[in-house]
Order: sequence, then structure tokens, then C-alpha cells
Amino acid sequence: MVHFPNGKINIGLQITGKRPDGYHDLQTIFYPINIKDIVEIISSPYDGNEVTFSSSGLAVDGETTNNLCIKAYQLIKKDYPYLPPIKLHLHKNIPMGAGLGGGSADGAFTLKLLNEKFELNLSANKLIEYALTLGSDCPFFILNTPSYATGRGELLQPISLTLAGYSILIVNPNIHINTAWAFKELTLKSPSIELAQAIKEPIHNWKEIITNDFEEPVFKSYPAIRELKNNLYHNGAIYASMSGSGSTVFGIFENNVKREINLPETYFHKWV
Repeated sequence: MVHFPNGKINIGLQITGKRPDGYHDLQTIFYPINIKDIVEIISSPYDGNEVTFSSSGLAVDGETTNNLCIKAYQLIKKDYPYLPPIKLHLHKNIPMGAGLGGGSADGAFTLKLLNEKFELNLSANKLIEYALTLGSDCPFFILNTPSYATGRGELLQPISLTLAGYSILIVNPNIHINTAWAFKELTLKSPSIELAQAIKEPIHNWKEIITNDFEEPVFKSYPAIRELKNNLYHNGAIYASMSGSGSTVFGIFENNVKREINLPETYFHKWV
């Protein structure tokens, strides 16, 4: 059985405070985009391993035991010990450490895939509970619809936002941003306008009122990312922003006009 985990962009991202549990409170808009990985699961005879993992496409960083797909299986296995061994293959297309949520999507979609394949009948709320154990971004991918998110990112309110009449250019400059470092560099401040209200404004107004708090520290340390955002505006983007803690930048363009924008050969870019 196969699923196709998609990425996301953050339209606005404000960090509003640090919580007693060490996490941060935030507000953001999660918006799904059509860049997809592939996760396949098949049942497997027991050979000493509960999960036989393989991958292709972009190189997967870190130890295999830390992969969120494997952790998703282990979470379910604790509550459903009869879950059989599996072979799990992950094909990576979504750049990593890029603010696109690829790893979170892979983990969340693995939960959904296990639920479907082995007919566990888990509710969306239960899947969200499991997903939050994997990471703060993971619950969004259970719903996978445009959502206003608060708390750690797990409190989700679906919103009626569509960018179907626009073209979105996703550009990753092949720079890996460490999320823990980005949080340490933040200067916490109150947003001038609540994001839930700002997102209701026409897209032409977003440039002045919707911001990503991570841009300030990331742009300071990585000027190429600031230049990338400026380049998108110079080429006609209505709105441009860094996604998540970076390093991907996206631009929203009018009327599905896909402009030819000069970018370094090392940059990943895709119209969605």
C-alpha cells in the first residue's frame, strides 16, 4: 500500500512566547503544497526486525532509528502489539531541513497508512494524538487542509483559504537551517495584527502585515536567503516569505504566470 506525503508552507509564523514545557507558543497558517514523497508499506515475514527500512531519492539525514516513519510504526505497535512486521520504503523528493515539513509529513502519513492497511479504525483525533508525539508539525498532516494553528502548532482550525487561482514558486537554496538554533536566535515580540485576521485580507496586502519571525535571525546569518526573497519580489511576486524556520522561500504570483527567474543551479525550485 502506498501514500504520497505532501509538503506545506507557512503563511506567517509568529512565536508568541515560551511555555513551561520548553516548547514555544506560535501562530501560523499551514498550507499544503504539491511536492510529494512516497511511502510504501508491505507486510513482511519476521526476520528479526519489526521494520525493514529502505529509502531512495534525496539522501535521508540522521540515524535510521530516528526516522519518523519508523517511530510512527513503533508508536502504533505499543498499543497494537499484534501489528505484523513490515517492509517500509521511503522515496524522498521534499528537501530536508527546509521548512517544508517533509519529515513530519512522512511520519503522519505513515500513521494514516498503518491505520488504513491494518484496519485499525483509529479516529482522526487519535491519529492527531499519535502525530503530536512525533513532532509539533505532524498533526497538521493528519488533517492536511489549510489551517490556522496555535499552541505548539497542534491546535488546528481549518480555514477557507485557497490559492488555486495563483502560482506558487518554491525555492530551496540548499542551505540547512537547524531549527533549535533558529529558536535560540529569536527575539520574541507581539504581532502587530493577529494572523487569524491578517489572512482574511486580500493577498496584495499580505506583504505589509504577514511576517515570519524566523526571517530576522536567518537572514542575518544567511544573506543569500534574504536575497532570494528580494529576487522573488523583484520578479513580480505578490507575496514572498520564508517557510517555517527556513531555508525555503516561496513566492505567490498572479494568474498562474510562471516567470523565468534566474536562480543558481544548486537551488531546488518547483512551481506548485
